[in-house]
Amino acid sequence: MNCLIIAATSLEINPFLSYLGKENIFAHEIDVLITGIGLTATTYSLLNQVKVKKPDLIIQAGVGGCFDLNMKLGTVVAVKKEAIADQSVVELKTLKTLFDLNLLPQNKFPFTKGWLVNTNEVFKKIKLKKATGISVNEITTDKKKVNLYRKSFNPVVESMEGAALHYVSLMEKIPFIQIRSISNYIAERNKCNWNMKEAVENLNKELISILLQLKPQSKN
Repeated sequence: MNCLIIAATSLEINPFLSYLGKENIFAHEIDVLITGIGLTATTYSLLNQVKVKKPDLIIQAGVGGCFDLNMKLGTVVAVKKEAIADQSVVELKTLKTLFDLNLLPQNKFPFTKGWLVNTNEVFKKIKLKKATGISVNEITTDKKKVNLYRKSFNPVVESMEGAALHYVSLMEKIPFIQIRSISNYIAERNKCNWNMKEAVENLNKELISILLQLKPQSKN
């Protein structure tokens, strides 16, 4: 079984990379891809990689912001479904997506009711809390936009790469998992209140744990 680990930056998975360099206990072939930050870079990097070597599983690991103020910083979740939140327009104080504007059928593959949904069996077995994610090109700092996103998507986490993973993996029919560790609350730009250290530590612990628990899959 070949597993491709992807992250936007090496900073997010440095503990895993160190572990990978010292230990050889995984029952799978592991490849690592640093995609770069953002939806465009991730889509381009990931698609190029899978065209060269198609993995049996892709795991995206990264930190993210959280809309749920009751969720403790450092918590790691597995993202069930994704939407590109700012691929939209605000009309009369209401956010409208491409699906709301009838520019794209909400159930046209790979979308399901306007969402990029992970339904593969490997993901279902992950014991982490399942969460809804949104991806953005502009990090959300405006409280009005926070409220619009909450009303339209009711998300838990925000990233700049998650939807790219979901889109490419669904289109290429590759099982995938996205895990996110909460480093900060959305619209909180005071980094003194962030907990990046614990978020990265917990993210890497869960990534290693998932890889150790994975069982080899037979190819179709």
